[in-house]
Amino acid sequence: MSKTKITDGTATGTEDAAAVDARPVTQAQIIEGEAEAAPIADSEDDSDDRSSEGPAVLRGARWGRVVAYGVLPALALLLAMAAGYLKWLDSSVRDSQEARIESVRAATDGTVALLSYKPDTVDKDLGGARDRLTGSFKDAYTSLTRDVVIPGAKQKQISAAASVPAAASVSTTANHAVVLVFVNQTVIIGNDAPTDTASSVRVTLDKIGDRWLISGFDPV
Repeated sequence: MSKTKITDGTATGTEDAAAVDARPVTQAQIIEGEAEAAPIADSEDDSDDRSSEGPAVLRGARWGRVVAYGVLPALALLLAMAAGYLKWLDSSVRDSQEARIESVRAATDGTVALLSYKPDTVDKDLGGARDRLTGSFKDAYTSLTRDVVIPGAKQKQISAAASVPAAASVSTTANHAVVLVFVNQTVIIGNDAPTDTASSVRVTLDKIGDRWLISGFDPV
């Protein structure tokens, strides 16, 4: 049992364990304590670093899924659509070019047929030309040749020969075309000297079935 001395109402003497625990902590002890606690703090920082890496990994995985399931399929779809559009465009261009070539050829051949005949074969010549026509123009041409051209060719021994030195497409769609045709025609009446004329014609064509037929023939 420790001894205790009372002086002026204050207890002094040998300190027991409780008194030792009540002593104030010195600055050196605080520093030593901080030094000893430092590894613990570092450990907590490492834990925080590892925990901060978690969301980054999750974000990377989430972005990977977005690329795999969203971006790549959308990109593939866009590429397929672009390929389809280019294929359609190429086909459309080729069809347009083909229609232009065919309509110009039909206008050229049709013009030569309409304006060429001989007195001995005029019925056959102009009858064949009518097969290249359509619509109201065919009716008008049939009436003109039957009433005027064929009788005059037979009576006066008229022959005509036409040629087309040039022709150009004015407009073309899948079923309708306009072609400008330049025509040279030589006409012989009986024993007279040939007469040469040059003219230009605006030829309108419609595609009926798989044939381009002349529906208009207008001098310009």
